[in-house]
Amino acid sequence: MTWPQAEIVEIAALSIKVAVTATAVSCALGIPLGLWLGSTRFAGRRGLLLVLNTALAFPTVVVGLLVFLLLSRRGPLGGLGLLFTWQAIVIAEVILALPIAAALSAAAAQAVDPRVRRTALTLGAGPLRTAWAVAREARFALAAAVVVAFGRVLSEVGAAIIVGGNIRHHTRTLTTAVTLATSQGNFELAVALGLVLFALALTVNVLLQLLQGRGDA
Repeated sequence: MTWPQAEIVEIAALSIKVAVTATAVSCALGIPLGLWLGSTRFAGRRGLLLVLNTALAFPTVVVGLLVFLLLSRRGPLGGLGLLFTWQAIVIAEVILALPIAAALSAAAAQAVDPRVRRTALTLGAGPLRTAWAVAREARFALAAAVVVAFGRVLSEVGAAIIVGGNIRHHTRTLTTAVTLATSQGNFELAVALGLVLFALALTVNVLLQLLQGRGDA
C-alpha cells in the first residue's frame, strides 16, 4: 500500500509548519531566559538551572498527557477547542523545546568572556544592550541551540500522537506517519518518510554550518 505523493507533501509541509512555529516560540522565550540565567547572579539561580537541565530529559509522552488533560473538554483550557489540532502539537512541543533553548543559551552565556559584559557596563550600556553584547559574542552557540530545539520538535512523536491524534489531512506529521506506516507493516513507506525527515534535519544543520563558516571568515 502506497500513499499519494500529494499527501506525503502535505504531511511534510505540516511537519515543517509545526516545527518552525514551535521552535520560534520556544526560542523567543527560552533564549532570553537562558541569557539572563547565564549572565546574572541571584539567589535561586542554581535551582532554576537544575530545573531546566532536568526538564531536558522529561518524557515526551508525559508532556503530551499533561497538555491533553489541559486541553480536554474537562480541562481548564478545554473551551479553546484546541485538542486534536496542529496548534495543540505546537503547545506540547514548545514545552519540550523551551528547556533546550534556555539551557543551551545559559551555557553559551556562561562561556562568554566576563570582560565582554564588564566592558559593556563600563561604557554605559544598559541591561538590554549588555545582553545584546553577550548574545553577539555567543551567536554561534545560540544558533546551535535553535537547531537543537528544531531537531527536537521535528523528531518528536509521543506528544504529537497524544494531543494531535494523527488525524489524516489535519494533524498527521512525518513522525506520526512513520509510526502509522510501521504499525501497518508498510516498512518501505516508513523508511521513505524517515528519509524525508532526515533530509529536513540535514538541511537545517547544513545551513547552520554555512552560517558559522561565514562568521569565521
